[in-house]
Amino acid sequence: MKLNWTRENTFGLLIGIISPIVFLPILLFFLSQTNGNTVEYLWDQMLYSHEVRSKYLSLALISNLIWFYIFLNKAKYEYTKGIILGLLCYAPYMVYVNLIR
Repeated sequence: MKLNWTRENTFGLLIGIISPIVFLPILLFFLSQTNGNTVEYLWDQMLYSHEVRSKYLSLALISNLIWFYIFLNKAKYEYTKGIILGLLCYAPYMVYVNLIR
């Protein structure tokens, strides 16, 4: 099986990696508004607790589903492959925090 890596795959990979990082502060803002906490408290909690960071990052990874759905409906499958690979880049950290630690 030959792997043809394209520019679209790279773009999808970058979306898959960067999108959760951009979405994380937005997620923390909405969580602070609904729970009555400050954003600084949730940010400190995320920085210093691996278990909490894993939970917040898992919620932030949902942003990749939005991109995946958009590109899947437009039949741009090379972008969707890159987004899946970007999502898989977070998997080793999640396994480490949730199972090994």
